Amino acid sequence: MKNNLILIGFMGTGKTSLGKLLAEKLGRAFVDLDQKIEQDTGLSVPKIFELHGEKYFRELEKKAVAEISQRKNLVVATGGGTVQDEENLRLLKNSGMLVCLTTTPEEIFNRTERRGERPMLDSDNDRLKTIKELLAKRQKYYAQADYTIDTTDWSPLQIISDILKHFRG
Repeated sequence: MKNNLILIGFMGTGKTSLGKLLAEKLGRAFVDLDQKIEQDTGLSVPKIFELHGEKYFRELEKKAVAEISQRKNLVVATGGGTVQDEENLRLLKNSGMLVCLTTTPEEIFNRTERRGERPMLDSDNDRLKTIKELLAKRQKYYAQADYTIDTTDWSPLQIISDILKHFRG
């Protein structure tokens, strides 16, 4: 049954904060994929990257996607790179409506400026360049969403209202 609402998109686009609000509005459980991985392992995402690397993190992520894809009535916030894996993308699409949140590279830079929390950005001194490169690499996956919304200039309430219009049909 395809009834989950799944938020995809780059880090800093608002997946977690908007996902919590959407879950509340819909009266559904909220699952943040990164938080689920942290709970399952007892390690933070940056610590997983530090100790075991990205490949291991992606294996944990794949397992978590397979698990949540079996559940119903969820609002899910994925990690920024989750949908780069074709199997993850297929499972998520089969379990619900994919909504891609976007914003400008500059806004992502501003929203993710705290170091130590974003392993994919923290290893490079030119964060804006890294953001642009990762966005370009992931764009073809993000483009497979059922609906895309730019979170740059809208308030959370405007964004939620717009998403719910599309989700409820």
